[in-house]
Amino acid sequence: MYVLGIETSCDETGVAIYHAKRGLINHVLYSQVEMHSEYGGVVPELASRDHIRKLVPLIKQLIQESQLTSADIEGIAYTAGPGLMGALLVGASTARSLAWTWKIPAVAVHHMEGHLLAPMLEENPPAFPFVALLISGGHTLLVQVNQIGEYLLLGESLDDAAGEAFDKTAKLLGLSYPGGPKLSKLAEQGYPQIKFPRPMTDRPGLDFSFSGLKTFALNTINASEKTSQDKADIAAGFQLAVAETLTIKCKRALQKTGLKRLVVAGGVSANSQIRSLLTEMTIKEQAQIYFPRLEFCTDNGAMIAYAGCQRLMLGQQQGLDIFARPRWPISELY
Repeated sequence: MYVLGIETSCDETGVAIYHAKRGLINHVLYSQVEMHSEYGGVVPELASRDHIRKLVPLIKQLIQESQLTSADIEGIAYTAGPGLMGALLVGASTARSLAWTWKIPAVAVHHMEGHLLAPMLEENPPAFPFVALLISGGHTLLVQVNQIGEYLLLGESLDDAAGEAFDKTAKLLGLSYPGGPKLSKLAEQGYPQIKFPRPMTDRPGLDFSFSGLKTFALNTINASEKTSQDKADIAAGFQLAVAETLTIKCKRALQKTGLKRLVVAGGVSANSQIRSLLTEMTIKEQAQIYFPRLEFCTDNGAMIAYAGCQRLMLGQQQGLDIFARPRWPISELY
């Protein structure tokens, strides 16, 4: 079964073709970062319009480069949420229209399920069950994954997501959009001598809170001389605090569930310090850790094609309605 995957939840247009037996055939990604950087963040209306311009040409390019035709496609998977409503509707309406035209099934995919299953695209995928840490610009979740569609939410951010905290702190430091990667780069030049708090690690539980780190960074910046080294040191201290907080919570999650496999996915999972500390922790816990390759950490069509293929093979498909949910708790997914 060849499945076309479509991802348009925010500011990246991703398409991919996944085969049930042959694996990932090909994927194409177009990023809107350059367009949104002028405004210091994602502008939803501009994102939607750009998806409209890029999506169909990308699908044509993908099919041609894969040496296939539309007649070879046997199913379509599309991101239905969570995300920006206008952006989601572009992908959902295009997918639903193509499925009707080609007379094939379509299935709506939860964006976070796509991220959660992204490591399954690797040569040595994790076996079920496992604990998953999903860290992105909009979400920070700890999930126990028993099998596809069976997810138990262990903890989540009560305010800012980790990626959101990175971007906001980067803006306070005067860094341009997208700020998270630029803050990480700046942190390489600094020393984490400023002791940031490790929020919610002094109490039991697996929930997160990152808004306080942003406030601490603001106060620290205002109290400093704002030299280049000051900013680098603040970036280093902030990044280490986030990395250690995530590591502490993941260790608790592994111990609570008794599981020995940890999956880390989402855009922030590309951060090298976070990867390093989590890897060190799993070694000490005698557990295994799995990351998607860097190109599949950010939003992409490959993870949606994979997740959709699994659901289509289980017999799930959508009706003729165009389904999109900008807010869609993963706990409601079955």
